[in-house]
Amino acid sequence: MATYAKRTPMTSVAVLGNAPLGPSDDRAEAIDDSDLVIRVNSFVLDVPGEPRCQGSRADVVIWNRITRPTRFTFDRYRERLYLLAEPMRFHGRPEVWPMSWPPDLGFVPLPNAEVLPRIGDELDIPWRTEKLAPTTGFTAAWLAFHLFPECEIRLSGFSFIDNPGQTEWVYQVGGSSPVAPEHRIEAEARVMTDWLKEERVSLWR
Repeated sequence: MATYAKRTPMTSVAVLGNAPLGPSDDRAEAIDDSDLVIRVNSFVLDVPGEPRCQGSRADVVIWNRITRPTRFTFDRYRERLYLLAEPMRFHGRPEVWPMSWPPDLGFVPLPNAEVLPRIGDELDIPWRTEKLAPTTGFTAAWLAFHLFPECEIRLSGFSFIDNPGQTEWVYQVGGSSPVAPEHRIEAEARVMTDWLKEERVSLWR
């Protein structure tokens, strides 16, 4: 991922979930000024002429096979790193190739054998026996937090930190969907709240 940073050595990483965010020049600037910006699934970007909310950069995209693409998802895809999160493949869900993907999309699957046990242990959930999976947003934040221990981590767009009991996702792009039964966002909120106790981690609401 560091190869896609806008400058090195890296000192800051922004990780964006897709919860609705209101206009904020300060938030957008903090995100765009980060050395590396990671976004997930059905993300949106700021565009010229509209209020700034979530910044305009996407260096790394972590997404899954059931992502509903926005007009930004595959825009300029040759300039980004795409990491495919497919934790439910570990539990036997079949592989699919969505028609929305560019035919020459190059991507790197996240290694389930390396990532899932470590995330499951940190969340302290019975992920194997109950066939549970982390959300893509938490996976992105977890990777940033652990892969870049010397960097400031700037989080934004994670609604479950403030509302861990929510049963529905509401998206910045519009629309909503139920929280999938394989997710345990209460545990994810607990872990991320613990991260926020570290000086290097901040939440941009």
